[in-house]
Amino acid sequence: MLFWHSHPETYQQHAQNNYIRDALTPFLKHEEEQQSTEIGVSPFHYVLCAATSPAVKLQDETLTYLNQGNVKLLLCLFNLILYRWPNSIVRVVFHDRRLQYTEHQQLEGWRWNRPGDRILDIDIPLSVGIMEPRAHPLQLNTIEFLWDPDKNASVFIQVNCISTEFTPRKHGGEKGVPFRIQIDTFAAGEHGEYTEHMLSASCQVKVFKPKGADRKLKTDREKIEKKSPQDREKYQPSYKTTVLTECSPWPEAPSVSRTSNTPSPGYHSHLLPSSSMQDTQQWLHRNRFSSFSRLFSGFSGSDLLKMSREDLIQICGPADGIRLFNAIKGRCIQPRLTVYVSQLQNRNQLHTKAAVYHALYLEDLTVLELTEKIANLYNVPSQQILRVYRQGPTGIHVLVSDEMVQNFTEESSFIISTMKGNFMDMLFLSELH
Repeated sequence: MLFWHSHPETYQQHAQNNYIRDALTPFLKHEEEQQSTEIGVSPFHYVLCAATSPAVKLQDETLTYLNQGNVKLLLCLFNLILYRWPNSIVRVVFHDRRLQYTEHQQLEGWRWNRPGDRILDIDIPLSVGIMEPRAHPLQLNTIEFLWDPDKNASVFIQVNCISTEFTPRKHGGEKGVPFRIQIDTFAAGEHGEYTEHMLSASCQVKVFKPKGADRKLKTDREKIEKKSPQDREKYQPSYKTTVLTECSPWPEAPSVSRTSNTPSPGYHSHLLPSSSMQDTQQWLHRNRFSSFSRLFSGFSGSDLLKMSREDLIQICGPADGIRLFNAIKGRCIQPRLTVYVSQLQNRNQLHTKAAVYHALYLEDLTVLELTEKIANLYNVPSQQILRVYRQGPTGIHVLVSDEMVQNFTEESSFIISTMKGNFMDMLFLSELH
């Protein structure tokens, strides 16, 4: 759970809030001890409400044990006077650098073994004071949301993978790989794009099967208690909360889904040899290759264009490698249906083929798609078109349905005529034979 606090004051809103306030009493006490000197440096900071392991030496980073699927609380103390509608991105990533290099392959393997599941989830019904929570279907380890600056906001998150799922041999949770929970927070710029970096922080965790984290924490405590007082001084005390330490932002665009849809002055739909490294990163995000942006962070357009199909398959895997190669080379996907349309100018046009036609390429084969394509072609709002009719036998008008569109003959030609209503238009399609 993520908890956003404008000031470290008593949390009082309703009965549920009183429960959370009582639960946070020891957390806030530890927070004051650990972060009293940092509040003046950073505008806010994060605390994961889960106990740290006592079996960690003083010079090492803290380690926290979590149970698979359990919701956890992240406490965030933040000066909301300075910022409006901050956007936070939470990720579960690998701690070991060796696994970071093969992260995409590891996550794809997990997706294959756990179809339909996510590595990181947000429990929306339990969450308070957030807006627009998003979980991208292709980024299983990432969630993002906007904070409501007028409320004490809280977010419940769940980690659904366990550490042993990414080890070659299954030795149990204590031999599993460690993860990192990282939060990157951005403020909106002048144009509404979340590019102004505010703070990034992370902590090291291991995830066990249900109740495994409690057993492991108990074992660590018993292990330390058996040591002599002199040896115990070499280890960190176990705190009831985990303070996330400040770190570098994740090497990826702040939030692709929340940036402006207006193309930049140097925007190109295809990757060009002259594209800079920054342009290449933007192109990767626009074409849904965000998961590879870190891998290709030092590549220009020319570098990517020089790569062969086999190179990209080896780096990105078969599915994404082929898709990336086709996108780089600008290969178009064959549409499911192509039809040609021309707007009626005079009645004689119905009996001649001299008019200029435009091609419409359909993928979904629905009336909605056909309507939107026609509206875009003639620069009218699609909401203005009430219905679409097709001229049938003996001149009758047949209402076009999804099933009718699916049965259009490939490369059919239609003349479009319009009947104006009070507020809406009706389109009539007359097929040329």
